[in-house]
Amino acid sequence: MYVADAWQDFEVIDTGDGQKLERWGDLLLARPDPQVIWPRARPEKWLRADAVYARSEKGGGAWNFRRPLPERWQVQYRDLRFYVRPTGFKHTGLFPEQAANWDWMQGLLRDRPGARVLNLFAYTGGATLACMQAGAHVTHVDAAKGMTQWARENRDLSRLPESGSRFIVEDALAFIRRELRRGSRYDGILMDPPSYGRGPTGEVWKLEDELYNLSDLAAQLLGEKPLFYLINSYTTGFQPTVVRNILEKTVLPRHGGRAEAGELVLPVTSGGLLPCGCSGRWAGV
Repeated sequence: MYVADAWQDFEVIDTGDGQKLERWGDLLLARPDPQVIWPRARPEKWLRADAVYARSEKGGGAWNFRRPLPERWQVQYRDLRFYVRPTGFKHTGLFPEQAANWDWMQGLLRDRPGARVLNLFAYTGGATLACMQAGAHVTHVDAAKGMTQWARENRDLSRLPESGSRFIVEDALAFIRRELRRGSRYDGILMDPPSYGRGPTGEVWKLEDELYNLSDLAAQLLGEKPLFYLINSYTTGFQPTVVRNILEKTVLPRHGGRAEAGELVLPVTSGGLLPCGCSGRWAGV
């Protein structure tokens, strides 16, 4: 189990009835979470929510803003700073539980200044910034132009050097194949593939059908003495052992080392832990 418990600007205040009440800086947001199947511990706290995301019976959903919110605002994790805002898909542009993985990767990278890291499905760059801060050069790959621009803005907000990264808007699988043809190699690779989506030519992407081949192909980009390989999954029902098995079949035969996997969780102030997907971690010896 990987617990992200070092936040100051973020807090899960309470959970219950299919929702979670979170503090992002000074603002409180209530968002759906399908795994929260228990009642609320502190119902009175929810009355203070600044915005509530409600799902629609027709699919999707919308925010109900109880008071005016800024277009975006900042939160900080250690020395890293990020812009967050309520998006139309209930997300805020940041997954706080990933801080547990940021700390893990930074601990490995600090012993190898200038390490080359590949971040696939990199979103708004939380892991990119964490690896850059530890001295790595990061190749940030995401197919969404808007998310990539958001990541650049986060990098600048955290005052990290432009020379420490390159941002590429491209399909992850297409990029991997191109890098293999070029003979490129990386000291660390991480990926956060979606559960479901469509590729650049409209083909359907399902994580359970694609994850093994994607992981195996990306593993070929690891250098001679790699530091880490990280796979994140938010697919409901995907057990950590599944991800660990993939690492044991794709990375261990090539590089030895050790593989493990566990749930990502966030502490809840009113009590308990909030499950947030799982991560599989491989580290070289």
